[in-house]
Amino acid sequence: MVQRVVLEGFHAVKHAVRFGAVVVDVVVLDREKAVGLARSHASDLVEVFEAARVVSAGEFERVVGRSHPTGVGGVAERPVVELGRGGPLVLLDNPRNLGNFGAVIRVAAGLGAGGVLSLGDVDPWHPNVLRGSAGLHFALPVARLGGLEEVRGTVIAFDAGGQELRDVRIPDDAVLAFGSERHGLSADVRERADLVVSLPMRPKVSSYNLTTSVAMGLYHWELFRRAS
Repeated sequence: MVQRVVLEGFHAVKHAVRFGAVVVDVVVLDREKAVGLARSHASDLVEVFEAARVVSAGEFERVVGRSHPTGVGGVAERPVVELGRGGPLVLLDNPRNLGNFGAVIRVAAGLGAGGVLSLGDVDPWHPNVLRGSAGLHFALPVARLGGLEEVRGTVIAFDAGGQELRDVRIPDDAVLAFGSERHGLSADVRERADLVVSLPMRPKVSSYNLTTSVAMGLYHWELFRRAS
């Protein structure tokens, strides 16, 4: 059975369409306003919003589940995930903050990661995660693993006690593992890691936000990839 997900807001719809999602419904409260947003922020998609279904506020909340400042929403089919390895995979070890999870997906999509995988009980396609990614779930594979035994490749784990990242080259087929902000890496993931690295950090600063850590790791990969 095909699962469907809700797209909240103009940017979520924009990204879903741009990255090939099967969008089965686009709803707008005001077509002129929505088309205006497309002309200023996504001129390639003007026709999509010209063809959108104009609905009442009540129907909008029925479809999307809540109101949205842009007055734009939609529904798309959840894709079947197929992992391609154009870049490192990001592995989140039991993430708990759904907004941060979504932000990680957004960063990973922007920096060309091969996908975002997670361990634990959080559905990476939860509405709050999708909200945080602004629809960029459709830009790369996003999935939850059944267990650590499904992880394939060289695992580079990020932890404050590891080797300095600046001395490490990250291969394109690596798996970059990050722990939750509260508890860090689990013992199982740490044991599975082929290498543990640390991000540069000023003394007396305790930690980075999860999204910041992922962004720094992926940027390091991309920077040295271009230089090689």
